[in-house]
Amino acid sequence: MTAATHSSLFPRVPDSADAVLEGLDPEQREVATALHGPVCVLAGAGTGKTRAITHRIAYGVRAGILPPSAVLAVTFTNRAAGEMRGRLRQLGAQGVQARTFHSAALRQLQYFWPKAIGGSLPRLIDRKLQLVADAAAALGTRLDRNELRDVTAEIEWSKVTQTVPTDYPYAAAKAGREAPRDPAEIAHLYAAYEDLKRDRSLIDFEDVLLLTVAVLQDRRDIAEQVRAQYQHFVVDEYQDVSPLQQRLLDLWLGDRDNLCVVGDASQTIYSFTGATPDHLLDFRARHPGATVVKLVRDYRSTPQVVRLANGLLAQARGRAADHRLELVSQRPPGPDPVYTEYTDEPAEAEGAARRIRELIDAGVPAAGIAVLFRTNSQSETYEQALADAGVPYQLRGAERFFDRPEVRKAGIALRGAARFGGNDALLDDVVDLPSQVRAVLSGEGWTSTPPAGSGAVRERWESLAALVNLAHDLAAARPGAGLADFVAELDERANAQHAPTVQGVTLASLHAAKGLEWDAVFLVGVAEGMLPITYARTDEQVEEERRLLYVGVTRARERLHVSWSLSRSPGGRPHRRPSRFLDGLRPGTTATVGPAGAGAGGSVERGTVGGAAPVPRRAQRTPARCRVCGRTLTEAGEMKLMRCEDCPSDMDEGLYERLREWRAVQAGRSGQPDFCVFTDRTLMAIAEACPESPAELSRIPGVLSRKLRSYGADVLAICAGQKPGEGGLCD
Repeated sequence: MTAATHSSLFPRVPDSADAVLEGLDPEQREVATALHGPVCVLAGAGTGKTRAITHRIAYGVRAGILPPSAVLAVTFTNRAAGEMRGRLRQLGAQGVQARTFHSAALRQLQYFWPKAIGGSLPRLIDRKLQLVADAAAALGTRLDRNELRDVTAEIEWSKVTQTVPTDYPYAAAKAGREAPRDPAEIAHLYAAYEDLKRDRSLIDFEDVLLLTVAVLQDRRDIAEQVRAQYQHFVVDEYQDVSPLQQRLLDLWLGDRDNLCVVGDASQTIYSFTGATPDHLLDFRARHPGATVVKLVRDYRSTPQVVRLANGLLAQARGRAADHRLELVSQRPPGPDPVYTEYTDEPAEAEGAARRIRELIDAGVPAAGIAVLFRTNSQSETYEQALADAGVPYQLRGAERFFDRPEVRKAGIALRGAARFGGNDALLDDVVDLPSQVRAVLSGEGWTSTPPAGSGAVRERWESLAALVNLAHDLAAARPGAGLADFVAELDERANAQHAPTVQGVTLASLHAAKGLEWDAVFLVGVAEGMLPITYARTDEQVEEERRLLYVGVTRARERLHVSWSLSRSPGGRPHRRPSRFLDGLRPGTTATVGPAGAGAGGSVERGTVGGAAPVPRRAQRTPARCRVCGRTLTEAGEMKLMRCEDCPSDMDEGLYERLREWRAVQAGRSGQPDFCVFTDRTLMAIAEACPESPAELSRIPGVLSRKLRSYGADVLAICAGQKPGEGGLCD
């Protein structure tokens, strides 16, 4: 899923500086033409902030005011930086540096290290966990997996807030952080980590910023050289800047004020990493003569979605809430948000999957749909439900498009055809670019009609189909383009990680969804204890959870489904209630904090799909308990096995292997990945339970009615030591 944009993939490059300004609304034009002095753009969700700042840079470059090599635009993710580079290229502003903070700093550090320090730059590590574990072992401290992750997060927070190990206990207490271990112990672990890193000649990502800051502070000559190179700065997502990043930005700027920042305090959702909106909110105090432009025209979402988003912020409190932006939708009306209550999480997942299946059948592209949740641990239930419903999906943060094997092979084939196409019989009778690309990719597995099923075969076809569609777009934009031009376009996109759209419902955490948008969004698990999360105890922590929900709501263009469940597992005590953030916004409720705003609206359903009969519930209704020790189970994986992860297994290993072999055959027949038949955990649960009847098999989590009908007879035959048939029905 690419970032938010409705523009053509290949718009015509503007033929003049004034043409760059065409199509901008008055506020966006104000941003684009404010090229001197400090500029602060307060941009609400969906208001076209990236469009405004890229047109600002392009207008300045095309008008001869901003030398492209003197502009540095920084943001927070490689995807966002790649998108910015792509848009600038389409606007005819090549040569502008658009990078993340870390990428820009690393480039400078690598260049100046021999001069400032001497020798080679220490090796950069991409993950700290193992080094933190080694530091803990050196101190004789035992950390479990969760503690290891949490201590690592505390070290990262300390470094971006420029807190040294000895100051950690005081700084953590002042910031109200809940340390995963005794603060003094974390301080010792932090110090040991730094010592170990130094002994092994390693640096981490935070060191990249810290060392760049140190070089620029200590070496005036180097600082002046950097400032001579970069004279104009643009910072996107400025509400997410950490104290360390702000210090680096100050050193880049020196005593100049050619700075444009863009942000929205209501989308501050990364404070746990050290990000703070204070730099954005204090910008005018630090730069009294700054030009401030507010973007509030929402081009993304319907009035119904915008009304809910505004209603959420109307109830907010705190400093960020005092600077909230009231969005004004520019789109035609759409359907009201739908609110649905379910008895348990599996039922909620099944209900969402069924609605998604209906949307796809009604013509909504799978790539235009997303399921968003608070924590990554919620993903597995929805992966299983979508697989059961035959819906293709992709995990946000999974393998990059251009790293996929079929895409790499297609690139090699296209590159060869571009060089030696005159000798390729496949290309004898085709002249236009789309036909050439189709002909080449037909040898890689592309066909004019998609394969049946929703598994690996379909995923490979979708990747190739995305390349075919891209060829059509390029041909429409540049009628004379050939295979060589298409290969060059692919190379540009691979460098920028600007992937074509791949069909598949997106599964993502709310944090990972920032900056993206979809036609239909399913916000799931919107219940107390999850949103706000249980450990959000202070007022500011709760308000950040509200902002996280606001980000989720504003990802939806047209359809928004909000759901929650009353218990975690089937048969569990229905002790949950919908999130307090929905009070006064969903029908039949009143606000508990502040005014209700204009957010009320929509419909409330109770476990139904499109007004149909109630969603079928699993037969098991007693609390899920470990069959070994009797403890109540809460984790999805444990509930499938019906035992604690640490309790001894009595699995029949031979049966498990026979089930795996059978599953591989079934998956091959249907062209699906193995897990779409049954997941490994479900097979383990079957091998442990060794069911003897359809009723016993149906009580195993993961064996839904459809799978019981399709595979039940085979599974029971294998469990009985018999040869499976051809997958008949269970009676």
